[in-house]
Amino acid sequence: MPQFGVELAYLAASVLFIVGLRGLTHPKTAVRGNLLGALGMLLACTVTLTQGGLSFAWIIAGLLLGSIGGVWLAFTTPMTGMPQMVALLNGFGGGASFLVAGVELGLRSAAPLETVGLLAAAASGLIGAVTLTGSLVAYAKLEELRWIERVKIPYQMAVNVVLLLTCLGIAALLLRSPASTGWYWLLVLLALGLGVSLVISIGGADMPVVISLLNSYSGLAAAATGFVLANNVLVISGALVGASGLILTKVMCDGMNRSLANVFFGNMGAAAAGPDAGEIYAHVKTTSPEEVAILLESARKVVIVPGYGMAVSQAQHAVSDLVQVLAEKQVQVEFGIHPVAGRMPGHMNVLLAEADIPYEQMKDMDEINAILPQADVAIVLGANDVVNPLARTDPQSPIAGMPIIDVDKARTVVIIKRSLSPGFANIPNPLFAAPNALMLYGDGRKAVQEITNALKA
Repeated sequence: MPQFGVELAYLAASVLFIVGLRGLTHPKTAVRGNLLGALGMLLACTVTLTQGGLSFAWIIAGLLLGSIGGVWLAFTTPMTGMPQMVALLNGFGGGASFLVAGVELGLRSAAPLETVGLLAAAASGLIGAVTLTGSLVAYAKLEELRWIERVKIPYQMAVNVVLLLTCLGIAALLLRSPASTGWYWLLVLLALGLGVSLVISIGGADMPVVISLLNSYSGLAAAATGFVLANNVLVISGALVGASGLILTKVMCDGMNRSLANVFFGNMGAAAAGPDAGEIYAHVKTTSPEEVAILLESARKVVIVPGYGMAVSQAQHAVSDLVQVLAEKQVQVEFGIHPVAGRMPGHMNVLLAEADIPYEQMKDMDEINAILPQADVAIVLGANDVVNPLARTDPQSPIAGMPIIDVDKARTVVIIKRSLSPGFANIPNPLFAAPNALMLYGDGRKAVQEITNALKA
């Protein structure tokens, strides 16, 4: 293919990426946006491979292998496993970037890259390797593998700083000796350790921030590799992913009242002492599905606040059934979605969309907080820290200042939860013992189904 045709194909692929990304901003156009982005990537990959002198037999074989693997993952991964899958895909992107950059360095050893290319290669090696191992650790934590929780790194902050500075020093040596690829692979090796050290102490509840940051890292690594290869479409696609990931990370940080510095240096999730749970929970009132059904029967406006417990119990379809029954009784139902509810950005939105909940009923935190004082009933399904009023009332609390959903301002609050166990912040939640709060103990899906059955009776 002539160079003009290659550049034209790359331009078309870039347009497809941008239009596809635009489509992902709304559920109604998300599927189309995803397909357009995939089409753009297929076009870019095919054109690039043909320029490398590969025969179409190898290209088709690679496409078939990747397609079979992708289809298998799509059909075998449950919706509750999406955070783990996203973590793995981030890691694969980072790993591919540093491997490609390393191979290109080796091929160019006789005629080393210029300074810009070497800087890009060092960035690809550092960021890509951190993304790979950081994502694998995130996957292990999301999968709740027991062994990962037992791994502790002493003096972790110091280790992080030393590893980062050492990586930067080796990158400088690579610039001085571009023909020696050994420096590059040493950089990658240390960066792999840095990725583990950065993420190993971060708890599961902080994973939305971590996953969005690692997603950004994978894009930045790809963009850096694009500079190494002088491939414009790779630079553009990587920059799009990197920029969108950083913006999303900022949104996640604001939702948890954390700074980006906390994320970059893996200093999240430190537990702190809180008020005495026994004293707070002395006045907890319990309820039953039948009593909750009576409350809902007489309500005009209901707000449901889902959390990670809904994902664990796979209660989204049961919630959809409940919403349909309430709609038949002329009860207005809306959902309050906290930015960091669940284990990945948009986790609750994805689960509710799978259960055919209209997107218009999903409100962000600010929107739902304006509605809650007029709500007759607020149902908290598997959420904890994101509805803990200590964030507003106790300046000494570890979650002080964290924006929360103000469910305690509803007339009646029903909390569906297995027990009174604390959330990730490891502090009790006074909401559970509030005068207008009722606890319904049990599995989220089963409890919602029992409420729905009671409403139908």
